[in-house]
Amino acid sequence: MAEITDIEKQSLVEGAKRNDRKAQNKLFGHYSNLVMAVSRRYGKDLRSAEDVFQECFIQIFKSLVSTKNEIDNLDGWIYRIAINTNATHYHKNKEVVFEELNEQQLDDHHRKIIDQISGEELLKIVNQLPDGYRVVFNLFFIDGYKHTEIAKMLGISESTSRSQLSRAKEQLKNELESLGIDRYEAN
Repeated sequence: MAEITDIEKQSLVEGAKRNDRKAQNKLFGHYSNLVMAVSRRYGKDLRSAEDVFQECFIQIFKSLVSTKNEIDNLDGWIYRIAINTNATHYHKNKEVVFEELNEQQLDDHHRKIIDQISGEELLKIVNQLPDGYRVVFNLFFIDGYKHTEIAKMLGISESTSRSQLSRAKEQLKNELESLGIDRYEAN
């Protein structure tokens, strides 16, 4: 879809607040790829991602109506709602199982290895992670949340968040090694 200007975005937001279906459809069309990308990262499979994708847009349009202030960064605002809706969905629906483990040493080695594969390959591998690992991995590495924030969002302890991330990294490392990627080589 063609890029829209900030003025057009503000006009669409105002229209969506008035329940103008054309404005809502254009916002939906413009942001559907972004919201689906977030939902795919958090969802176990395409079907669960599609379910939460719908929840995201319901939340986006509800929030637009209740927002009194002008939204300075609509792209970031929608992205954040998509992340929060996905995290809340998995926490609320108990789809995520978190294991309490002893905190393990974290390092950047795993992150460097991941840089060697394509985004689609990584998405496929990450989607194979157990739910708890996948959600924490996405919140930490992809969306940049800290363990204190993740713990609060998901209703878990910080040590559980850290251990889930550590376990996710270990499982990703093992999967990558099975694909022949076992070390990081700087270009």
